Amino acid sequence: MSSPTVSTKLQRIAEQAVRDPGRVFTTLAHLIDVGFLKEAYHRTRKDAAPGVDGVTAEEYGKNLDENLRNLHERLRTGRYKAPPVKRVWLYKDDGGKRPIGMTAFEDKIAQRAVAMILGAVYEQDFEDFSHGFREGHSPHQALREVREKCKEGGAWIVDADVAQFYDSLDHALMLKIVKRRVNDGALLRLIGTWLHAGVMEGITPIHPEKGTPQGGVISPVLSNIVLHHVLDRWYVRDVRDRLRGRSFLVRFADDFLIGCEREDDARRVLAALPKRFERFKLAIHPEKTALILFRKGSTFDFLGFTHFWARSRQGYWVIKRKTARKRAAPRSAANLAVVSGSSARETAGTV
Repeated sequence: MSSPTVSTKLQRIAEQAVRDPGRVFTTLAHLIDVGFLKEAYHRTRKDAAPGVDGVTAEEYGKNLDENLRNLHERLRTGRYKAPPVKRVWLYKDDGGKRPIGMTAFEDKIAQRAVAMILGAVYEQDFEDFSHGFREGHSPHQALREVREKCKEGGAWIVDADVAQFYDSLDHALMLKIVKRRVNDGALLRLIGTWLHAGVMEGITPIHPEKGTPQGGVISPVLSNIVLHHVLDRWYVRDVRDRLRGRSFLVRFADDFLIGCEREDDARRVLAALPKRFERFKLAIHPEKTALILFRKGSTFDFLGFTHFWARSRQGYWVIKRKTARKRAAPRSAANLAVVSGSSARETAGTV
């Protein structure tokens, strides 16, 4: 159960963020006291593998109050140093490998505390169609919204893929985006510490020049903040009202779809997306991005499911979904055929 004191602090921040959407918060770090850290501890998973220090959640909890007082003192005095993330590799079904990051348990508590602060501010800004890693949102909501929007007339689907999003995030740009709402020096230094903590493979630390911390609690929050600015806000303020027909955007973390009622609108969006992301040193994957005419006989994949039209038991055409198969090729020939002959590069005008 959440601490009343912590809940009150977070609620006050949220209320201030709602009252003044243009406010930049500059004094928030002082709210993270021992009680705040204890609440962060309770909100942190206890069953994950230990990080580089080998300390488990159970071991840390044996002297919890003393450990949290020590952590608070280091955070308060600016002496906290984030340990590198332990990285291991798992094989995927297609024969490739994906990295798994194991963060030290104490570092998770510190990250959770900062994530709680950032969330209290940014949850008031985030759009309702953003469903990834947010309280009260889920993949099921995103899938349900996609189905409903497609039924309303989203026949043309811009199925986009951000190339290596989490590994490509520019540190300086990320902090610049965060500063638009939270410009607290202590919190920014902490975030910078996590961005530069590096990863440990074997006995050799690696310090990537870009990307978010693997396996870190703070990573989903930072990625949502970045994509809110790069994609969500851009779509709402600069794209949606300039299109000639209805449209929608549904996003779960870095997976997103943009649906358009009209083909010309969809092609304008498809042409504009790479340019928008390039401004923030991100790339839309050209081979994994397609424009799909979603009609009977065509499909698209989203969040691990293939969406398709089928008849119901009553004989009506409805949108159904099934578990997606791993694609051997970037796109099916049927879907690629929609784009051929009028590529995004050939489309005149941008949104």
